[in-house]
Amino acid sequence: MPRRPTEVHLDAIDRAILQQLQRDGRVSNLDLAARVHLSASACLRRVRRLEESGVIAQYVAMVDPKSVGQPGTSFTIVNLERLTAAAIEAFESAVRRRSEILDCFYVAGTSDYLIRFTYRDAADLERFHSDVLMRLPGVVRSNSMLVLRTVKRTTALQV
Repeated sequence: MPRRPTEVHLDAIDRAILQQLQRDGRVSNLDLAARVHLSASACLRRVRRLEESGVIAQYVAMVDPKSVGQPGTSFTIVNLERLTAAAIEAFESAVRRRSEILDCFYVAGTSDYLIRFTYRDAADLERFHSDVLMRLPGVVRSNSMLVLRTVKRTTALQV
């Protein structure tokens, strides 16, 4: 399980490193050092410190869902029957085991959770809704919003 970072003091060079790595996580240390005006060894020390402190949580490849046959995206609001500690743990544990669920957020307001998943077609969306979503522990209601077009999507945080 990844460590939860405590707030870390970031100077301008740390922020520049993070901006560059968010644009291109595969940049070589030599190129990264040149972009942020540091020696390669000083840059590597800073990157390692950012990794060890948990500021850099992980490195991933972003896969285009359409290119792997999942052109549809749904954001689905879920309500549980009860919000007891046991009900929450059962639901969240089940969600963590479902690889189709990309994101799950416990939210404030009139709904309990917001889930994001991708799907192949209408039949796949129906399968997910019937066989996965509505069988998660405690789910009594859901409301899906299907994405028509993505206007902006980024994983880069402002630092």
